[in-house]
Amino acid sequence: MKKQLGACVLVAASTAVSAQSSVTLYGRVDGGIEYLNHIANGTGGSSSRWSAEGGDWGTSMLGFKGSEDLGGGTSALFDLETALQIMNGTTGGGRLFSRRAYVGLKNETWGQLQAGRNLFIDSDGVWEFDPFVQQAVSSASLVRGRNWQQTSNNVEYHSPVWHGFDVQGQYAFGNQPGAWNSGAPGEFGRSDGIMLSYHSSRFDMRGIYDELRDQNGRLSNIFTASREYFVGGNLRVEKFKIQAAYTHYAAPDSPVGVADSADHYWLGATYQATQRWAMTAAGFYIHVGAGGGDAAHDPSSHAMLYALGTTYNLSARTFLYGTVAYVNNSKNGTFSVFATPRDSSSPTSPMAGESQTGAYIGMMHVF
Repeated sequence: MKKQLGACVLVAASTAVSAQSSVTLYGRVDGGIEYLNHIANGTGGSSSRWSAEGGDWGTSMLGFKGSEDLGGGTSALFDLETALQIMNGTTGGGRLFSRRAYVGLKNETWGQLQAGRNLFIDSDGVWEFDPFVQQAVSSASLVRGRNWQQTSNNVEYHSPVWHGFDVQGQYAFGNQPGAWNSGAPGEFGRSDGIMLSYHSSRFDMRGIYDELRDQNGRLSNIFTASREYFVGGNLRVEKFKIQAAYTHYAAPDSPVGVADSADHYWLGATYQATQRWAMTAAGFYIHVGAGGGDAAHDPSSHAMLYALGTTYNLSARTFLYGTVAYVNNSKNGTFSVFATPRDSSSPTSPMAGESQTGAYIGMMHVF
């Protein structure tokens, strides 16, 4: 899945790299074809589309990571990772390293401490309990991408594993003078979270509490700037992996009259039919609490998303995939099968109360 950089790449740095240091180039490339119907067209009707898409199963990315043994069980480390859109050759959000850019120290006894940009703590923690591992159709769909964000200015700690348990904490500074909770234009404000996990050969459990604040430092939107309470579990039984989770979102700083809470549930299973072929099925449900909505806020509503997917491994590094999904919205619901923000510049949501079907097929190569 990963390979060392060729000697020709390391020649320039050879004087600074010892036998106890390593640098690794890694990444993945994902591309395919996508179908989506009942997309609201802004004129009171809806349309369908076929499109070439990258990253439906998982974000294409390119990264460099390295470590240096400092002795005594301690090592220095770094990770630089950016998202890629292979259909047009751009990088994520116009950043050189959009997903990860951090440096830190790791010790076998006291854990890992790092600083820099990283996936927000729930993005780093929810995917492992999502039957669709945060694909384009996944646990992110009915929360409009709330659980796959990244934050800057992080200080983060990962504990060692103790009898199957470990703890992770993350704190993202706003970095603004005179406004402790605020963030720079276009960035999140001060955000933080803590995650407790347990892993064993038969089952896993995880609990997360986090706060993701808007630029003004407020918890103003259940799906973009809110508190999150998450609990999830995995159970492995022979060829089956069963996954379930519950999340509560609260946004107490939402405008008066706007819905400020939501509850999200899911249940799914993956059947590993053969060493190469697997099938996954799941249901996701969202219930938005009482209150109205506007261009950026969802009103009181509910929706059910059904998804069925499959993967087939051509090799240890390359696989084919296919996913089909259907969402059934309540009268006021406009949830898409994809994780599109309500005020997105490239909307995929249907009209209020309308159902939607989406599907995609593609290939991913990991290196």
